Amino acid sequence: MCGRVHVKRSLAEMVGKFSFADPAGVEGLANQFPRWNGAPQQMYPIIVVDELVRQSSAFKAARWGFIPRWMKDPKGGPKSINAKAEGIKTNGLFRNAYRIGRALMPIDGFFEWKDIFGTGKDKQPYAIAMKSGQPFALAAIWDEWRDPTTSEVIATFAVVTCEPNAMMAEIHTRMPVILKSEDYNRWLFDEDPADLMKPFPDELMTMWKIGKAVGQVKNNTPDILDPLKDDLFD
Repeated sequence: MCGRVHVKRSLAEMVGKFSFADPAGVEGLANQFPRWNGAPQQMYPIIVVDELVRQSSAFKAARWGFIPRWMKDPKGGPKSINAKAEGIKTNGLFRNAYRIGRALMPIDGFFEWKDIFGTGKDKQPYAIAMKSGQPFALAAIWDEWRDPTTSEVIATFAVVTCEPNAMMAEIHTRMPVILKSEDYNRWLFDEDPADLMKPFPDELMTMWKIGKAVGQVKNNTPDILDPLKDDLFD
């Protein structure tokens, strides 16, 4: 599962790190970043195939919580935040978006919770990022849905998840699909880049224990990422 992320850069800095994509579509999000404790139902800059120049990519403002365009529920249905790689090509909710609506979600890292005793009552949060400190992109799918009550067209997306690598398996049974930079275009433009939906090499990643303040979305400050003191000696 992937249900919380952090973007520690301004929008301009993040867009600059992914300069291959046209940034015009996300200018309205500038005052929302950095976002230290990002959650579903918030707006994010994602990268999609440019709707006018199909051989190019562009940033697009989209809400985290996928709604397929055919959804008739006036509230948008379940608004899935994740899409399992296993079966994504055949799952009726996701298959069309996988076919023609793949996207990249640029972030600096994400959060996950370890169920310490297996009871669901005591969970330790972790922050996960690249050892290099550089931003990276999660594999995502997106679509546009027209709200039947207001006629507003809303772009939404879900993060694709897969089996965990060895590092992530220590704390959870799933992880988001992280793409290498050389595979960004393949994910966006290839007909079926199914081979990319796999665990990212754990030797390139790092994780550390953080405080439980991350559990409240209202806590959106840089100290969210501070390691617990006892973790400094692990």
